[in-house]
Amino acid sequence: MINVGDLRPGMTFQYDGNLYVVLEYSHNKTARAAANIRVKMKNMRTGSTTEVTFGNSEKVAKAHIEKRKMQYLYDAADMLVFMDNETYEQIEIPADHLKWEMNFLKPSDDVEVTSFESEVLGVQLPVNVAFTITETEPAVKGDTATGATKNATIETGFQIKVPLFISEGEKVIVNTEDGKYQGRA
Repeated sequence: MINVGDLRPGMTFQYDGNLYVVLEYSHNKTARAAANIRVKMKNMRTGSTTEVTFGNSEKVAKAHIEKRKMQYLYDAADMLVFMDNETYEQIEIPADHLKWEMNFLKPSDDVEVTSFESEVLGVQLPVNVAFTITETEPAVKGDTATGATKNATIETGFQIKVPLFISEGEKVIVNTEDGKYQGRA
């Protein structure tokens, strides 16, 4: 058990039978009232975020999240197959748990698989990943003064906005957190 006053962003803990990660933390003390701790937290199973106010003396159970480097192999129907790089053990994760991540997963990509007591929670992708542009609209001449963008499709089928000078076959860097173009690779 840890005191809620020791929570910091990025820490994981158990509360009301659920598993949470701290997003934001603030300690509030008024003149007459006891101190309270306001925590913005994300449920690691559902992805929903909530804010809770704890009393200064409350305690929560610390959760030890295991992270393993794994390689994405392929998708089999509604499951994604990953392989541990050290033990060659393969695990399957339901595709509906990784809807956003599937937009940026290519076979043989290395990712971090997070788990809690042998329950797989999800996949952490690298923040910036290089992709090849497979399809893009032609640029309109004279439309470049405003920093205009056009639609482009990367090799996984995900659509992003890119500057007009990017053409098919080029490699670009995409941020996997928000799905935005970062630059040329």
